Amino acid sequence: MKIVVAYSGGLDTSVLLKWLKDKYNAEIIAYCADVGQAEELDGLEAKALATGASKCYIGDLKEEFASDFIFPMFQGNALYEGRYLLGTSIARPCISKGMVDVAIAEGADAIAHGATGKGNDQVRFELSVAALAPNIKCIAPWRDDEFRAQFPGRAEMIEYAEANDIPVKASMKKPYSMDRNLLHISFEAGAMEDVWHDATGESDKDMYVLSVSPEDAPDAAQYVQFLFEKGDVVGLQTEGLAELITELGDVKATGEQDGYTLLNPYGVMRVLNALGGKHGIGRVDLVENRFVGMKSRGVYETPGGTVLLAAHQDLETLTIDREAQALRDSLIPKYAQLIYNGFWFAPEREALQALITSTQQTVTGEVRLKLYKGNCLQAGRRSPFSLYDEDVASMEGAEDGKEEAYNQNDASGFIALNALRLKANAKQKAQLQSL
Repeated sequence: MKIVVAYSGGLDTSVLLKWLKDKYNAEIIAYCADVGQAEELDGLEAKALATGASKCYIGDLKEEFASDFIFPMFQGNALYEGRYLLGTSIARPCISKGMVDVAIAEGADAIAHGATGKGNDQVRFELSVAALAPNIKCIAPWRDDEFRAQFPGRAEMIEYAEANDIPVKASMKKPYSMDRNLLHISFEAGAMEDVWHDATGESDKDMYVLSVSPEDAPDAAQYVQFLFEKGDVVGLQTEGLAELITELGDVKATGEQDGYTLLNPYGVMRVLNALGGKHGIGRVDLVENRFVGMKSRGVYETPGGTVLLAAHQDLETLTIDREAQALRDSLIPKYAQLIYNGFWFAPEREALQALITSTQQTVTGEVRLKLYKGNCLQAGRRSPFSLYDEDVASMEGAEDGKEEAYNQNDASGFIALNALRLKANAKQKAQLQSL
C-alpha cells in the first residue's frame, strides 16, 4: 500500500506518519505544500525521511495559490459570516490539488491528513479529493478509535516520538495553534478557546506575526494606488515600493505602466501584506460556525487581504451595474459558505464563479486608499468603464447642459408609479381596521 501524507513536520503529522506506516505496512510519501508559510519549511525533507517516509515532496504552490485561488475568491468579495476572509479555507483546496497530483503521479492508494474529527479541514480535504480523484481513498487517523486511544493527548505523542526517534521539538506548553499561509495567519485552540480572553492585550502582543497593533502603527498615513484589470490588481504605486520589493527578496516587478509597478498575484499579496501589517490592518477576532456544527473562536491576521478587499469593493461601485452588483452581492454569503465548507471544486461554486467573472469584465481602473492605524480609507477611484456621469449626478443646475442630461421633472411620474401600490396598501389596511 502507498499513502501520501499531508506533512508539516510538527508533532502531530510526524507521529501519524510513523503510525500509518506501521498500521498499514505501507510506503509513506510525505507531502508539504508551500503556500507561503515561510521559514516553517526549513529542514522538512530531511525530517520526513528520518521519520520513515520514502520520499518527501515540497510543492511550491505560492504562485498558483495567489492566481488561481486567492484572486478569484476576492473577485467575489467573499466574507464568511460577514467577517472572515477565508484564509485557511481557500488554502485547503489548493493543497489538496497538489496532494492529488502527487498521489496520481506516484500511483498511491490513499491520501492521509492530520485534521481532527472536530474541525472543518477534514471536510475540505476529503471533499476536494472526492472531486479531483474519486478512486483515491482518504485516511483520517483522528477519526480512528485505535489512534485516539493510543494518543489521548500531547504527552502520549511526545513519548511515542521519543521512543521511535522521531525528530520533533515539542513541549506540553501550547498556548494556541497557528496556521500560516500567503493570505493569513490563524490562531486557535489553547488560550483562544476562552471567548472572553482579550487577544488584543499585552499578554498576546508577541503572538502576531504579520501585523503591528493599530496603537503601534505609524502616526503618518500612507497612500497606496491600485491598478486593476478585470477585477484583479496588476500594479501598485506607493512611496518606498521599490525598497520594499528589494527587502521582501522573493518579489520581482514584471514591468512599469503609467507610474505603476506591475506585479504578479503573488507579488501583490506579499507587498500588500507588508503594507497592511505595517499599519495595523487586518486583525479579526470572531466566533464562527463550523461546518461540523459547533461554534469556534478564531483570531486572524489578514493584512493584505483586507486592503485588497477594500480596494476591489471601491472600484466596483464605479464600474458595475446596480442590479448586476445586487445579484452578485446577494450570492456572496452562499459563495463564502461553499468555500468555508470545502466545496471549491463543486459544480455550484464553479457556476457562481462564472457569474462573478462576468461581472468583472469592466472592473478595470485605479483606486487610491489611505492606510492609517488599522483603517483602509477610500481616497479616490477612476475607470475607463465608469458608470458615473457627473452631468447626471451634478447638483449644479442647468448650466453646461446638465439639466438636459437629467430632467428633474421626470421624477414626478417615477414617484407616482411607485406610490400606486403603497396607496392601495394603505386603503387595504384602513378596511381591516374598520372591521
